Amino acid sequence: MVTSEFKLFKFMLMGMSMAVALSLSGPVRAFDIKAGVSKESGPFDLFKFGFKAYKNGQKEEAVEAYKYAAEKGHTGSRWALANMYADGDGVTQDDFEAFKIYSEIAQQGVEPGSEDTGFFVNALLSLANYYKHGISGSPVRIDLSQARQLYFQVASTFGVPEAQFQLAQMMLAGEGGNASPQQAKKWLNQARKSGHPGAMAVFGNILFDEGQSARGLAMMTAALDRCKPKDCGWMEALQEQAFSVANEADRRTAVSLSHSIASGSDD
Repeated sequence: MVTSEFKLFKFMLMGMSMAVALSLSGPVRAFDIKAGVSKESGPFDLFKFGFKAYKNGQKEEAVEAYKYAAEKGHTGSRWALANMYADGDGVTQDDFEAFKIYSEIAQQGVEPGSEDTGFFVNALLSLANYYKHGISGSPVRIDLSQARQLYFQVASTFGVPEAQFQLAQMMLAGEGGNASPQQAKKWLNQARKSGHPGAMAVFGNILFDEGQSARGLAMMTAALDRCKPKDCGWMEALQEQAFSVANEADRRTAVSLSHSIASGSDD
């Protein structure tokens, strides 16, 4: 259900947020009092135990530890648990259960500068994705207006490229509100400056259609150097279509420009 760019964001957040837990954890043993960790332990100790257990493939123990820590209000544990339900990782896949946990994180809010900011932002993105697609067999129906609002919140307040890209796509299509091509271009431009390949491809396609053939084609070409395998197909189709109708001079200029764009030296 989630895009590969969004999954990458989640994995990066997992690595950064849990590095401390990994460095402080001891060897993982069975989830009992002999391991020095029980359901009465503090939330951060449970979180550390759960993360190390997860890394060692002991996912049932990880889920149990995360649940106890989540009950004690630990945001990182809630987030990790929601991801496991969303991905069917160590538990039966259950998007509605994930949705409920992400909603708890979102409703909890976050203080400026809080170490929980990453979890909060990720929860908002996950909720936006669920509202955009709905969850079959659950009370969560497609709500494009709510999805667009959440993407806007993350894009404007936290500057996350994936949110900027998703918001722009909805604005171009008129999903969840009025179509707004100029605002969409603004968000795409911001996201592509951060290296978001999808934003580079779509922004380049718009420039190409507006008559900036060489620069637009260069953007689409540069995007192909960064795209994830799952997303390369549609980007390649855009680039090939533009390449087929561009003149030879624009093609050559685009190839040269694409190297500067890919390296981030041409904004």
